[in-house]
Order: sequence, then C-alpha cells, then structure tokens
Amino acid sequence: MSRNYKFHNPNGLYFVSFAVVGWLDVFTRNKYKELFLESLQFCQKNKGMEIHAWCIMPSHVHLIFRSIGKQNPEQLLGDLKRFTSKQIVKEIAENPQESRRENLIASFKSEALKNSNTSQYQFWRHDNKPIELWSNKVIFQKIQYIHNNPVVEGFVSQPEEYLYSSARDYAGKKGLLDDVCVFQYFGI
Repeated sequence: MSRNYKFHNPNGLYFVSFAVVGWLDVFTRNKYKELFLESLQFCQKNKGMEIHAWCIMPSHVHLIFRSIGKQNPEQLLGDLKRFTSKQIVKEIAENPQESRRENLIASFKSEALKNSNTSQYQFWRHDNKPIELWSNKVIFQKIQYIHNNPVVEGFVSQPEEYLYSSARDYAGKKGLLDDVCVFQYFGI
C-alpha cells in the first residue's frame, strides 16, 4: 500500500480529491473529461466502485466512493488513477488539435523524473488524502462542498448547471454517470 493512500476501513465511505501534477488545467477539454468518466463507469460496472458524489474541475477531481467489490479502496483508486493517467496522456500526445501538447507532455515527463515509482510520465499528484466519512452530517457537508466547487469558481450559478458533476443527480435530473448513489440527508 502506498503511503499516500491511507484507507483504514476497507468498507468505509471515502472523500478524495486528486489533482493533476502542477495543478495543470487539463480538464478544460471535454475529451479528457469524457475519458475520465468512461473510467469511472468501468470501475462502477466491473470493479465494485459505488459512487456517491463526483466533480471534475479543470485541474482536479473530487470523489465520494466506497469499494463494494473484491478490491480494497486504495487498490481501486490506484487502478483508476493509473489507467486514466495513461489514457489521458496518450490522448494529449496524439491529439493534433491540442495547442498545449508540448508543454503538458514536458510537465508530465519532468514530474516523472522526480519520482522513482513513475517510469515515463506522471499525470496525477500522489497526495489525494482520503477522508473516511463517519457521519451523515459529514457526508452531507462533503457532498455540498463537491457540488458547490464549480459555483465558487464562477463556472455556473447553480450546482446542477455544471454538467461534469453529480449535482444534477442530486437535483433530480439525469447526470452523466449511471447508478450514482444519491445520499438522502434530512438532518440539520
């Protein structure tokens, strides 16, 4: 287990945030967001990832999830990050329309040189700091934080207006991911 993945309870519900190296705004392109969403869907259907909330921001991702499959949470998240790293870097490198391609690839190579665990490119930072959500109030607070992130950044005026988040599911609309476990909180 990596020192950066401290999931003490294999059955717990976790909040994680993970960022692109250098907080680079990679997810300004819909293609990269779609690749990440496809990976989340794969993890839901094939690896036992139960998703309660999510949001893709330009430089980072927020996620509340639980592992209900055979993998423990750190393995599940590690697999997701490894796969998306390879796929998104490949897409950037092969995309002739990507005006930032040379700079992004150079940044990923430079970060990989700083880390003995990474061979060619490092896309994600290693410090995702998982937080186990231990009460309904804390779960609700983290969901609100995730969904309000695009509002705070000025991308939208209401959380459900942001397409790349589970806020639409929580507003009773169809979101981009199927089978989001919408959390019901009735407390104050």
